[in-house]
Amino acid sequence: MTKKRVVIIGGGAAGLMAAGQAAIAGAEVVLLEKMKRPGRKICISGKGRCNVTNSAPIEEFIEHFGKNGRFLRQAFSYFFSRELIHFFENNGLKVTLERGGRYFPKSGKAPDILKTLLQWISRLDVTIRDNCQVSSILLKNDTISGVATSQGIIHCNAVILASGGASYPATGSTGDGYRLTEPLGHTIVPIRPALVPLEVRGGVPSELAGLELRNIAVRLFIEGKKRRQLFGELHFLRYGVGGPTILTLSGDAVDALQAGKSVILAVDLKAALSEQKLDARLIRDFEKRHKEDLAGVLRGLLPAALIPLCLEQTDLPPDRRAGEISKKERKKLLHWLKELRFEISRHRPLKEAIVTAGGVSLKEVDPRTMESKIISGLYLAGEVLDLNGNTGGYNLQAAFSTGWLAGRNAGSS
Repeated sequence: MTKKRVVIIGGGAAGLMAAGQAAIAGAEVVLLEKMKRPGRKICISGKGRCNVTNSAPIEEFIEHFGKNGRFLRQAFSYFFSRELIHFFENNGLKVTLERGGRYFPKSGKAPDILKTLLQWISRLDVTIRDNCQVSSILLKNDTISGVATSQGIIHCNAVILASGGASYPATGSTGDGYRLTEPLGHTIVPIRPALVPLEVRGGVPSELAGLELRNIAVRLFIEGKKRRQLFGELHFLRYGVGGPTILTLSGDAVDALQAGKSVILAVDLKAALSEQKLDARLIRDFEKRHKEDLAGVLRGLLPAALIPLCLEQTDLPPDRRAGEISKKERKKLLHWLKELRFEISRHRPLKEAIVTAGGVSLKEVDPRTMESKIISGLYLAGEVLDLNGNTGGYNLQAAFSTGWLAGRNAGSS
């Protein structure tokens, strides 16, 4: 080989960005994708709209990855949200800022992100081999020498492993990266679901399935102690709860459930009101509408689908006139509105998680280059690493940033 050859394993966000950057750095680049085409997970992300990044500053961005977030500081210092937005717009794709600091393609179509990336690497003469399964990474004197694939051996000077995690296996993320790196001496932090819905013990009433609550607060209790609180949206599902607040809290919930600990969610349905202000409103409503039945008055406070659950759990008769509600009963209702509790029995399986927690240990990867500290010429990027962030564009930015850094360093002479 007269020109440095870099093989990319995986055609997701990290792999596509790495491929282009390695080509820009001067390498001959071959991207291997086990599926019929690259980028399937990109196309389904953000409910098909693809939330590519977030407007949060670096320090806040890093906090969204928990204790492992500091590993991303180097990658973000080279290629962060501003650079990513410029990248897409310079390649003809407009992006737009929406609430929560989230950036989406202006078209609202995730496939446009993939199309832009594929056109970009095509102009850079990156070779894509579809339906190409990698069976092993080949070494010579603890240095990368090639990869063994379903299409034969490909010799190379460097490998960028960007094979994703183990969530959404239909997109090709089936944990291949862990299988490929463990024999090379890398430590795999146990994988588990992240950003995943949670199941409520006994399920939820059928009339609640599909209901979305906004402007609520959710508190997570583990073994009776408050762990975290978030403000935002909650979605009721047939078997439990999901939505942005639940997905963000799910990481702590999953770890607690796997450790056999009790997990409770307490939902404040009137988070904008203090208990005193809410109680004053209840008094005012009950006095003003004293001849109406309780169920009717509650329609001004709650979505209709929630009223039967409220009446059942507070033991209040629906046909009782509002003016006949005692102080004790009003306080009971107040408490329910401020602390609707759900016992979490389990989390949904890994295949339903948005991202995978765990992966290749960050202690064994150089954050300045994304190169393995164990195998010379092996680089790692994206979800295969023990990195997972909150929902809101954080994980895709991490994939693009680590892919950028891996590509630049693997492709340079």
